[in-house]
Amino acid sequence: MQIPLAPFLRALSAFLLPSLALHAEPTAARDVDISSETQRHVVIAAGTDTLYQGHPTTLLLPNGRTLFAVWSVGHGGPAGPMARSDDAGLTWKRLDDRLPAAYSTYRNCPSLYRMVDPAGRERLWVFAARPNMPRILSEDGGETWQERPALGFPCVMTFSSMVQLMDGRYLAFYHNGKDGKDRSPLVVLQTASADGGLTWSEPRIVAAVEGKDPCEPFAFRSPDGKELCVIMRENKRTGRSLVMFSSDEGKTWSEPRDTAWALTGDRHAGRYAPDGRLIIAFRDRAPDGPTYNHFVAWIGTYQDIKQNRPGQYRVKLLHSYAGGDCGYPGVEVLPDGNFAATTYIKYRPGAEKHSVVSTRFRIEEIDTRASVTAK
Repeated sequence: MQIPLAPFLRALSAFLLPSLALHAEPTAARDVDISSETQRHVVIAAGTDTLYQGHPTTLLLPNGRTLFAVWSVGHGGPAGPMARSDDAGLTWKRLDDRLPAAYSTYRNCPSLYRMVDPAGRERLWVFAARPNMPRILSEDGGETWQERPALGFPCVMTFSSMVQLMDGRYLAFYHNGKDGKDRSPLVVLQTASADGGLTWSEPRIVAAVEGKDPCEPFAFRSPDGKELCVIMRENKRTGRSLVMFSSDEGKTWSEPRDTAWALTGDRHAGRYAPDGRLIIAFRDRAPDGPTYNHFVAWIGTYQDIKQNRPGQYRVKLLHSYAGGDCGYPGVEVLPDGNFAATTYIKYRPGAEKHSVVSTRFRIEEIDTRASVTAK
């Protein structure tokens, strides 16, 4: 029996293409490794043989000096720790005893945000995942904190990113699973607040992809301000991370599509450099690469993301001694030109569990090592 050639070739290509693409497409133009340069590192909270410090996020206040960090105890465990730095992350002071007693009962990956209401009043918020997205609030710059009623949103993880819309509202993104549990199918949702975080709209699904599990959305605005972009982890591990775009302030979104392999990872977070390039940190999940499972940063332009290009280069920021159990970063750009990228990571070999660690770098010095110039 003769097999029709065209359908056979299409089927063969569909089978081989992901593997061929992985090996044919470089993860980036080149890689730079600064992970062993311990003079860059600040250990915010050290793990021990019994204490696991996990899943931090950070918040830099507009003064450029005051930096907050929150994290979980254990992998996806209770909230409770908070630390503050008044020298842009060089030294830290724990604030656990200033927080409401109930905060230590919240669970899984707290995240914090600064929000300003239409009257110009600033509020700092910490949200957690369970039960039903609980939260605490500071109205005095983080000096004192009070509990507020949970939002009532079932979720796997609370807001992993937030953007301010042109009309002043805030748009927040998170993901959820079947029956509110961390299981497939996962979807990404968005909700908006018009009053500085006090109340939120009914969440709606904005990303659901057949055969894939989009999660941990990182939302940010294009350099010209006209478009929103969301990069998402793909939790089925069937290929690359996902990205989608909105040109109408989140009313509608493009169909999620694959990113370049260079951006394939977990829990992306990033900032724009002064020259307009993006620095995006994450747990690397591009197979077969030298930084697989470690804490990396991607450097490139917004158009690199739009055009599915690999970007300029990537930086290995920290080495994980526990395989892929790292990431969930905070990324801040400081007034002196340094970037501070913070993560949880098994920082050393041996019995010591995960620590919360920040590493600092200047984009110009990494450019020099990579032998590239800003685009």
